[in-house]
Amino acid sequence: MLSASDPLPSRPERVAVAGVSGSGKSTLARRVAEVLGLPYVELDSLFHGPGWVPRPTFEADVEAFLAAGRWVTEWQYDRARPLLTAGADLLVWLDLPFPLTLSRLVRRTVGRRLRLEELWNGNREGPLHTFFTDREHVVRWAVRSRNAYDTRVPAVAAQRPELPIVRLGSRRDVDRWVEEVLASLA
Repeated sequence: MLSASDPLPSRPERVAVAGVSGSGKSTLARRVAEVLGLPYVELDSLFHGPGWVPRPTFEADVEAFLAAGRWVTEWQYDRARPLLTAGADLLVWLDLPFPLTLSRLVRRTVGRRLRLEELWNGNREGPLHTFFTDREHVVRWAVRSRNAYDTRVPAVAAQRPELPIVRLGSRRDVDRWVEEVLASLA
């Protein structure tokens, strides 16, 4: 695995960004896309239909943007991860401390709810009490799945040993990697 200061073997064209909810996957994916001049595709917008129902075209939509050959997106959703893994030429793992990611996620969720921010396809965050009543609430899901990437990413490294994987363990690492390593490839 590469660190924040290790050079990449080549300029990536297909980048997947992994990490728990609140780690900054979408934010980093947008930054990578901007620095490298690649198209960014937000997987949540493809996955969530009205009423938070998964869109039936999700997998076909993922296959369509993968076929374009150049992309940056989040490495999430069980149905998409294998497709993204097979197509990526770089995987970036945001392995930030869980207290940081949890606090980011709570702030983001509360802020979206208070602003009644529209997310994808007309969806909005539910009432705040659903933190406690909805087992699938994003915050509760993040707590349950916080260690999933500790096995998922090494499994990808074993499955695709030629795939460069960059592990970023702090906000400083993220900034250093974007500003020094990625910027040198732009």
